Amino acid sequence: MGQKVHPFGFRVGITEAHKSRWYAPKALYGQLLVEDQKIRKYIDDRLNRRPPFAAVSDVHIERTREELKVIIRTARPGLVIGPKGSEIERLTADLHNLTGRNVLVNVVEVHNPDVDAMLVAESIAEQLAKRAGFRRLMKMKGESVMGAGAKGVKIQLSGRLGGAEMSRSEDIRLGSIPLQTLQANVDYALALSRTTYGIIGVKVWIYKGLYTELKEGEIESRAAGARPRARGRR
Repeated sequence: MGQKVHPFGFRVGITEAHKSRWYAPKALYGQLLVEDQKIRKYIDDRLNRRPPFAAVSDVHIERTREELKVIIRTARPGLVIGPKGSEIERLTADLHNLTGRNVLVNVVEVHNPDVDAMLVAESIAEQLAKRAGFRRLMKMKGESVMGAGAKGVKIQLSGRLGGAEMSRSEDIRLGSIPLQTLQANVDYALALSRTTYGIIGVKVWIYKGLYTELKEGEIESRAAGARPRARGRR
């Protein structure tokens, strides 16, 4: 049994900001936690699972007493906003009906989708469901991630690969992935590919360099409104 730590959870509060940012009394905490999960599931079902597939990679939630702020990170902001803002208004109204709160939706564009682990994992899962060859697909995606400026990538597929009777795991690694270095910006994602012969799990790790090497704007957009702790600060 492996002793593995989630790369994002390992860095939360040190170099990464929380994806849900709010405080609540003990009696309300569970209710708000379930509400956060419902919001994330609704946005994923609406924007990622049916047309016009908006390539949403992450959802951040901030709360105040009066307002619920939902920050959507997407590679296709135009599809989320819609013509003259019609889609975002409809989404805001639906989230208001779901939660019963005043909702504000912000859209942050993912400028380089080829180095976003969730978008890469979803893309692989989608092509596996269309019966693409898994080895060629892993190699092609790994090379495109490295070509987009990443310093390392690891892609792992698990399940009945190629329709085989026995499930197994296959992976490909390019460059370096320093998982134990807290100052290393390692993006991780898990996606499921529902094929005719079973579910295949797709895991992607992308190493983008040290946080100290990133530009100021990149850190802020990654945290979408929250500042993670910088090196040397307490």
